[in-house]
Amino acid sequence: MDKKPVPFKKTVFVCVNVRDGGRVACGNPGRGGVELCEALKAAAKAAGLKGKVRVAKSGCLDLCEQGPNAFVYPGGEWLSGVTAADVPAIVKKLEE
Repeated sequence: MDKKPVPFKKTVFVCVNVRDGGRVACGNPGRGGVELCEALKAAAKAAGLKGKVRVAKSGCLDLCEQGPNAFVYPGGEWLSGVTAADVPAIVKKLEE
């Protein structure tokens, strides 16, 4: 195993988990998790954060009813009920 420094200043994990059978999940159709992840990726890239910030798909973050959910690492900022309208504010915080 090689130990290397963390390649990104920040990582945003966005839940895109899908559940069958009518159970609520961030990535289910109409919930917005997948769309949120793609919008954050595009906005971070457009802001020149490529290579500095990583937006990554995540499995279930366990607060499905409050979703879509995301969290920023490091910093421990938890985001719930996130929509595409929140993307500019999130990217601005990532630039700090």
